[in-house]
Amino acid sequence: MKRRAIVNRLSQSAIAATGVAIVAGCQKAQNTAANGQTDTNNLPTIKWQMATSWPLSLETIFGGAQVLAERVKVLTNGKFIIEPRAAGEIAPGLEVLNVVSQGAVQAGHTAAYYYIGKSPTLAFGTSVPFGLNGQQQNAWLYEGGGLAKLQEIYARKFNVIQFPAGNTGTQMGGWFRKEVKTLNDLKGLKMRIPGLGGQVMAKLGVTVQNLPGGEIFQALQTGAIDAAEWVGPYDDEKLGLNKVAKFYYYPGWWEPGPTLEVQINLDEWKKLPSQYQAALETAAHQSNTTMLARYDARNNEALERLLKTGTQVRPYSQEILEAAEKASFALYDEFAAKDADFKAVYEQWKPFRDRMYTWNNLNEGSFSRYAYGKLKAE
Repeated sequence: MKRRAIVNRLSQSAIAATGVAIVAGCQKAQNTAANGQTDTNNLPTIKWQMATSWPLSLETIFGGAQVLAERVKVLTNGKFIIEPRAAGEIAPGLEVLNVVSQGAVQAGHTAAYYYIGKSPTLAFGTSVPFGLNGQQQNAWLYEGGGLAKLQEIYARKFNVIQFPAGNTGTQMGGWFRKEVKTLNDLKGLKMRIPGLGGQVMAKLGVTVQNLPGGEIFQALQTGAIDAAEWVGPYDDEKLGLNKVAKFYYYPGWWEPGPTLEVQINLDEWKKLPSQYQAALETAAHQSNTTMLARYDARNNEALERLLKTGTQVRPYSQEILEAAEKASFALYDEFAAKDADFKAVYEQWKPFRDRMYTWNNLNEGSFSRYAYGKLKAE
């Protein structure tokens, strides 16, 4: 397949009392920031540590935590300092929620779906299979009631408040050491894939593992796993995944628009002056926007480099996509039948998702099919 044809196909594919108090407090914080009330002369100097799930080498995703911390510092005239730490420095990459919830560290930057063992509902805070893309996810969280619902659950179950603080955009579908053309090719494969996407893959016969980003390369290199997904061309290239697996699949149907988040111990949050709360929420919003822009700007050039160095880009077959979609919604029904929180969020999320699909198919989908369809093979 010629390079331009591959890019063309890729482009087409991408196409509660506690809760009430938290939401009210967040709105007050937003209003404070909007009114420019940043006078910190009489406010305390505060220093926090932030555990993250990310390797220091990825300036895109670890950079999301850095953008947040830098913005908080500026907005508070240097009086509220947050120090992001790489995965493993304070806590293992997949234990961030635990240490924040326990109060061992004030804040964390992570992906909620790493913790679905505690509550499957948390997956909606990141991304779910055949769900929302980055733009749609922001619409649901900020304007569709999603963030308020999730904040109530975090407060009640984990003593945490969280805000969106990054989005990678629609991801790729993972690196494989051999081609996967049919459902039978998936059976018995050992794959690194987290979240509900991992549970769907398990239903399709995959042996699923959840590893932090910094451990994926070695696991693929040694054969401990046969396949892995991380994010997209830019990060995957930096991790060296193209050096240990040849076949790169799309689309990342399990993560169409994953949100990353800042998680804050609720007791520590309540101690903050309202100006600092405003600064933190504003900074999280900037991190959310900046990260998505960085990925979109970097992934296209990284894809070209990967293609030039021998990476074989392949689409998932219709058979695999249809089976995965069917298994995904069967899984949602299973969780909704036994988990009240999941049911409440899912019954609000699903109609929103369906309306967004209808609208975006009309406006963006029609444009994309025409504009991207004009791309010609070299």
